[in-house]
Formats: sequence, structure tokens, C-alpha cells
Amino acid sequence: MEVYLDNSATTACFEEAAQLMHRILCEDYGNPSSLHHKGVEAEAYLRYANETFAKILKVNEKEIFFTSGGTESDNIALVGAAMANHRTGRHLITTRIEHPAVLQPMAYLENQGFEVTYLSVDRQGKISLEELEQAIRPDTILVSIMHTNNEIGSIQPIAEAGELIKRKNPGTLFHVDAVQGFGKARIYPGKMHIDLLSASGHKIHGPKGIGLLYMREGAKVSPIMYGGGQQRGLRSGTENLPGIAGFAKAAELVYQDLEQDVDRMYALREELIDKVKTIPDVVINGCPGREGAPHVASVSFRGIRSEVLLHALEEQEIYVSAGSACSAHKPQPSATLKAVGVEKELLGSTIRFSLSGFTTKDEIEYTCQKLEEIVPMLRRYTRY
Repeated sequence: MEVYLDNSATTACFEEAAQLMHRILCEDYGNPSSLHHKGVEAEAYLRYANETFAKILKVNEKEIFFTSGGTESDNIALVGAAMANHRTGRHLITTRIEHPAVLQPMAYLENQGFEVTYLSVDRQGKISLEELEQAIRPDTILVSIMHTNNEIGSIQPIAEAGELIKRKNPGTLFHVDAVQGFGKARIYPGKMHIDLLSASGHKIHGPKGIGLLYMREGAKVSPIMYGGGQQRGLRSGTENLPGIAGFAKAAELVYQDLEQDVDRMYALREELIDKVKTIPDVVINGCPGREGAPHVASVSFRGIRSEVLLHALEEQEIYVSAGSACSAHKPQPSATLKAVGVEKELLGSTIRFSLSGFTTKDEIEYTCQKLEEIVPMLRRYTRY
């Protein structure tokens, strides 16, 4: 049995999304900027995507922009906002457990003379609203807080943070990296006081290489690349129409039965955690129950290196992760695990299991059965 439990890294594409992309690549292949019939035909797909995402987020279609992925969306939001508002202030706020697509642009901006405050998190990976409130200053131009952490599944109090930010400093922009939260929760930027939001296609059974940036109308953000002026000048370049339409179709399908799928994922996640906890010397990281994401379970197996267990599971056709896919080939310990206080000896012994709407009960039971066999064996024969 093949079991894919690395859905926080990427997901299998919906067949409907793949078929739509194939049609656009091979039949309706016009450039949406062209004035002839093929261009008009292509523009209709762009309009469909804008309408789809605007409806899901309950925002204006003009506030939707398409990028090459979550990383580009984060970079436009952070670097573009900082550059556009630097005369108002040069202070930025984020957290210690953000994705590198946020932390690296923040490091870049620090080198450009901006000051960044990094909020701490508790053992479950959640920020303190009191610390956030104290950090906001008259010269704070941007706050960036992820919706759902990609490694341990902690969910931040986004609505409360948004309300607090706007009350303390109405001019401060609020960016949310929702790459892991979009498609797992209903997120409404208007109600949550979100000015900028990033999402990615391949996390929700859409294609890779396509992302979304919501930008509230009136928010000041400078483009970080220049060209033909597509997408109202914010993100120039011929639109990746197959990717955009495929992403929209995936979003449409995911949000069609969202609550039902989320409930099922929570049940499978709890079954996985409950059975894994019966194995001696195991530590569950992140939030319990529905306080955390429905699709992420972070587990530390004392005495076994992550890579060793990962490959032992791979031999049984079970595919998991030793952390964020974006840093899987880098030897340094996870900044997220360190930030939430995971023991030093467990930093290199942590596995991330991440589910999707495609995950089945049989797959979870098979995985738990193999873990019960493999973990004791590795502890006997593996020197840590």
C-alpha cells in the first residue's frame, strides 16, 4: 500500500484541475492580453479565476493577483509594502516561526535599514497578543503573521491580531501567509482586518508554480518586478493561465465540501496521534485537537534520527517529512521546533505527518501498524 503523508510539502492534483489545464495548454492557449478571439477566450479563464477567489475570500475581484507561488506572494507583500511605506516608518513585526519565504525577505529588509521585531511563541506555537500589542509602534508599517504553521500545525489568532493591529495603529498593514491555512479554513480578509494574504496552488490539490496575493484596495505596495504592466502593474508578465485556472478549479473543489473534509481530516489526525502515543518515548508537538490544523501532526521519536525513520517508512511505501520541504536538505535544526521549546535531543528526531482530503482511514491504520513495528527495531539497532 502506498501512503502519502507529506501533503504540507505538496499535494496530488485534482483530476478536474489537470484536465482544465490540459485544455488551456493545448486548445484555448491564447494570451489574455491579445485582442483577437483566442485572447478573449483566454481572458474568460482569467475572469473565472478572479471571480472564484473573490467569492471564496469575500473580496473584490480587483484585489486578487496571481504570482508564481507562495514565496513570490510573500516577497511582493513584504518587500513591496516596505518600499512603498518607508517614509511613514521602518519598523516591521513578524514571528519566530514563519516560513523562510517570510523570514528571508525580513532579513533582506533588515539589511536595507528596516528594524524587525520577532514575536516569540509558546510551547504550542502560538503568539501572545499582549506581546504583539506592546510591539506595535507609531512607525510600525507592517505586521506579518502566518495563519497555520507548516511544521507543527499551530493556528494563530488572526482575527484577534488583525483587530488589535488596526486599533493600535490603523495605518499598519497586516499580511497573513495563508499557504497552509487556505483550503483548510474559511478566511475572510475583510472581517479579519487582513490587508495582504498569500496562498499557493499546490497545497490544495492544484498545480505547482502558481500562487495568489490578495491586496486590499488602497493598500500601498510597490511592484518588485517590472515589465508589460499586467495585473494592474503590480505583477507584470504574461499570466500563467493554465496554472491560474487549475488553481481556481482546485479551490472551487476544496471549498465545496470544506467542513466535511476538515472534520474527516481531524478525525484521522487524532487517530494517528492516539495510536502513535502508545509507542514509548514519543512526544507530540503543537496544539492538541481542533486547536491545531486538521492536516499536520508533528511527532518526535526519542533516540531515532528523523532521516533514518523517514527512509525506513519509505521502504514500506509510506512517505512523510523530516520537517519543512523548503529546508529538508539543510542540516541545521528547525527554527520552529527550537522556538516552541522542543528538547535539543529531539530536534533531529521529529517527523511531520501531513494529511489531505485524499487520505484514508486504511492508510492511517497501515502507517500506525508499521510505526509500531519499525520504531522499536530502529531503537535496538540504531545508534543515535
